[in-house]
Amino acid sequence: MAGTPHGWTPEVFRVAARTAGFDMDASQDAAAARLVRLGDEISRRRPLFGRSAPRGVYIWGPVGRGKSWLADTFYAAVPVAGKRRTHFHEFFREFHRRYAAHRHEKHAGDRAVRELLGDCRLVCFDEFHVHDPGDATIMARVVHSLLGQRITLVATSNYPPTGLLPNPLFHHLVEPLAATLHRSLDIVEVAGPRDYRRARRPGTPAAEFERGGYLWPGTGDQLARAGLVSPAPAEQQRVRLGARAVTARAVRGDAVWFDFADLCDGPYSTIDYLSLADRFRDWTLSGLPPLSTTGRDAAQRFANLVDVLCDRDRRLHLVAAVPRTVCLTGDRLPPDIQRTASRLALLPEIGTAPAAVADQ
Repeated sequence: MAGTPHGWTPEVFRVAARTAGFDMDASQDAAAARLVRLGDEISRRRPLFGRSAPRGVYIWGPVGRGKSWLADTFYAAVPVAGKRRTHFHEFFREFHRRYAAHRHEKHAGDRAVRELLGDCRLVCFDEFHVHDPGDATIMARVVHSLLGQRITLVATSNYPPTGLLPNPLFHHLVEPLAATLHRSLDIVEVAGPRDYRRARRPGTPAAEFERGGYLWPGTGDQLARAGLVSPAPAEQQRVRLGARAVTARAVRGDAVWFDFADLCDGPYSTIDYLSLADRFRDWTLSGLPPLSTTGRDAAQRFANLVDVLCDRDRRLHLVAAVPRTVCLTGDRLPPDIQRTASRLALLPEIGTAPAAVADQ
């Protein structure tokens, strides 16, 4: 691809890939070429009244194929003022708050978006997904407001637009959003053969999330090896979540210890987990059962929690009853279970010696 007036070429991505220690595959090359074109368009186009924004890009595909890396590289390199990069559900949490403050106004959604983004011309959303039927209509309103205010959207997802909210009982609720995405963005699949999350460049320091561990069955010796001290009964306390509260087994400064039943069996949302992640940097979740033995909602909340803690780079120790592969096997699992498995594979396993060796 020839160079653009602003110096944009796919080499921007190739240099970033070499720095990260890998070579781009064909699907990443195709997505990078489309993002290069968008970068050139948004750099040259002036935000004049009545002029449409450059057409955005929706990048989807299996876990670990480099979708977030592509969006991160694009965002860092694009020479435009007024841009924002965020996890979609973190933005959605803030939108909820602003929307509630203006809910009696005719254009409450538009005002909430303007308050959040001001004069932004580009928004990059990571991990765009819908599993809560109650969110589908509001998410459509968010996207409609963004596009109506001539904001260019780049999004990454594990689902094509027509695959959002895959539960057949509620899928019809997301069809207007899917239609808007198809009409307004280029849909680009990134589905190369390699899961890049499972390969670390030698010498690269581990992120905080990966400094945690997966412990089973959670003996005293295993806890000690992980630097964990089991909570005493007197340490139990209630942690406020707005007008509600959740029981923690212990709170020690910016470290918190929850039990799976308390945090995932209760009526808590992704927004609640984001709020807790703002307050605590070091997490332990004990009592993790095989997900096939839990309710579907509890398993989905666990997947949402892992998403939040990995995206916010919070250290996580899981104390489970069974090995990781058994925990994530069976029926009634969340539709995003492959993303959950990919993220939990980053955690060192601290188990009985034979199983720990077999899982390497």
